[in-house]
Amino acid sequence: MLTLTQVLNKSAARLTGLHPAVLAAATALIERSYACGVPILITQGLRTMAEQNALYAQGRTRPGAIVTNARGGESYHNYGLAVDFALLLPDGSSVSWDMARDGDQDGTPDWREVVQQAKAIGFEWGGDWTSFKDYPHLQMSFGLRLADLRAGKKPAAAAVNAVYERIKPKEEQAVKTEKKVDVLINGKKITDGWLDSGVTYVPVRMVAEAMGAQIAYNAAANTVEITTGPQKGASS
Repeated sequence: MLTLTQVLNKSAARLTGLHPAVLAAATALIERSYACGVPILITQGLRTMAEQNALYAQGRTRPGAIVTNARGGESYHNYGLAVDFALLLPDGSSVSWDMARDGDQDGTPDWREVVQQAKAIGFEWGGDWTSFKDYPHLQMSFGLRLADLRAGKKPAAAAVNAVYERIKPKEEQAVKTEKKVDVLINGKKITDGWLDSGVTYVPVRMVAEAMGAQIAYNAAANTVEITTGPQKGASS
C-alpha cells in the first residue's frame, strides 16, 4: 500500500501554480481522502489559456470527444482556482474514473467519499452543475464570476481566510471556539470557566465549596458526590 507521502508526491507536479489557498485545500483533500481509505491523484491543476483552447477544440475542430464547453479564460482552471481528480489504484500508477468503485469496501463509492470531503473543505463540484456535468472537477470561486477574473479581480482576503479556517485540523478549530468566562456566585468571582459551543465548563469543587457544599470523589462508583448543607446529617 502506498504511503501518504507517496500519494502526495504523485500529485505534486500538478499542484504547481495554484492559488495558495486552493493548493492548501487540494493537499488537505488528498490527505483526508487517504485517511478514508481512498487515495486520489490530482490529474489537472492550473491550465494555461492555450491549453484550454486546445481542449475546447477537441471534438470540434480536432479529433476526440467534447470534454469542455469552456474556451481560454472561461474556466477556473485558467486562474489556478480548480483541480480535477481521479481515483489512484492500488498499483500506484493507474487511475480510475469509475464513480461506482468501492475500493475500500466500506459500502460507499470512493468517488462519493472524495466529493464529500471536498465539499466539507469548500470546493464546488462540477457534478452538481445542471448543464454540462464535470464529475472530476473541483473549484473554488471565492464568490467571483469568470467575468470578474477576466477583469483582473482577485479573491478577497476574507474569502481566502475562510478556506484556511476550514482546512485547519479539527482540534485547532475547537480550541478557537472556546471562550474564557468569569464564574460569579452572588456577584463575587469564584473561579474561571470556559464557554464552548454554548456549554459552560467550570471546576466543580470551587463552585461547590463556594456554595457551602461538600464534594467527594467515589472511586468505586466513579462518581463525584456533592452534598449541600441541609442534607448533611439528615436521618434516613
